[in-house]
Amino acid sequence: MLPAFAHAPNNKTSRHRIMPADFQAPCPLCAAPGSRPFSQSRGRRLKRDYLLCPRCALVWVPESQRMSAEAEKARYDHHQNDADDEGYRQHLKRMSAPLIAALPPGATGLDFGCGPCPLLQTMLVEAGFETVVHDPFYAPNEAALLERHDFITATEVVEHLGAPGAQLDRLWQQIHPGGTLAIMTRLRSPRRRFEEWHYKNDPTHIAFFSRETIDYLGARWHIEPQLLDVDVIFFQKPQPPVDAGSHENDERDGLGHK
Repeated sequence: MLPAFAHAPNNKTSRHRIMPADFQAPCPLCAAPGSRPFSQSRGRRLKRDYLLCPRCALVWVPESQRMSAEAEKARYDHHQNDADDEGYRQHLKRMSAPLIAALPPGATGLDFGCGPCPLLQTMLVEAGFETVVHDPFYAPNEAALLERHDFITATEVVEHLGAPGAQLDRLWQQIHPGGTLAIMTRLRSPRRRFEEWHYKNDPTHIAFFSRETIDYLGARWHIEPQLLDVDVIFFQKPQPPVDAGSHENDERDGLGHK
């Protein structure tokens, strides 16, 4: 999975109480000020706070309480994802199957935050779609982030992002018109259930999206998000409008499509 890119300043431990500076920090997704306390974890293994953005409804962990990069990678190293695990393949198929059905022949893409087991890349290549990967811990590939793609997948990635606004905007810019940004992440439960929600107990999870957050991203990018499953969301970039007059001139000049 992709790391947070914005870790606790002391590299070893983080504070276990919210600080005044945390209230002054803008939302890491929409940059709005005024995020307020939403919930807390005060278990034996995890002590941290959760803030709620009033604009985009992102629930996020203050930077002062996040893991160091070293601790984060150590946790990922213990993940048990296996390319030969049929259960894991079926899990990813909930993302890959609708994506493959929507892609035109010859589409190429990027699996962003592939982790140590890039099975999704394998599945997309098996279906005939060339796919490169990038993961800053396991498969760094900065060149792929500079290229344009027909599709980009981010499977169980966005909940790890320390600066999701800037990082998702960058991915969106790298998608060709008509292309798809496909995200898989568990959407936040209603507040009355958040305290019991197991998803928040992973210390590498620091950004929790809700349906309101997804709608905010759609408005930001001027599109309508597609919620295909409880945790699978597609954002399709619109094609630019066709200028009928320009198309006619191209045809006269012999520059039309063949």
